[in-house]
Amino acid sequence: MQLFGSTTSPYVRRLRLFMQDFAHEFTLIDVFNSRDRAKILADNPTLKIPMLKDGSQTIFDSGTIYRYLQAKIGAGELTWDKQNILTSIDAANDSLVQMLILGRSEIDTSADKLYFRVQRERLDAVFAHLEQQAKSGAFVQWDYVSMSLFCLVDWTLFRQTYNITRFVTLLSLHEQWRQLAICHQTDPRL
Repeated sequence: MQLFGSTTSPYVRRLRLFMQDFAHEFTLIDVFNSRDRAKILADNPTLKIPMLKDGSQTIFDSGTIYRYLQAKIGAGELTWDKQNILTSIDAANDSLVQMLILGRSEIDTSADKLYFRVQRERLDAVFAHLEQQAKSGAFVQWDYVSMSLFCLVDWTLFRQTYNITRFVTLLSLHEQWRQLAICHQTDPRL
């Protein structure tokens, strides 16, 4: 198996955490480099990472890759509650990545425009929801959903894209998980 992605993508990192016990090769891709984009485009019309190649099978998107790996190892499916939490994490990740790209495109994301208001409203709601889920014990097991939460929180802190200081339970979990060897090995700051 070959996983394509960047070291800074929260979507790639969650798969790297999940795949730590899978034999695979990690291929570094810079989606903003035209040569790397051409490599991805040859197999993936979305031009997004992560991408997984397993023999003749190519899989796009972290969620689809996770389901593929889940089926491959015979793991059970996520409960509806876990799936909803993962959807919330993905919504926050999507908003944060879009805002980062827009900011890098020299667009003022602090402007009082509908698109930016919707993103900020979504982030406020999702982080509050995740904080409540954390308080209720939804993340006691180190599984794909917890890994995804760790990657969201760590990426948010790394990129300084959203102020999460008021979500102390999420920050406490982050600090606990940050001590894991695999989290250190995949740290985008290194």
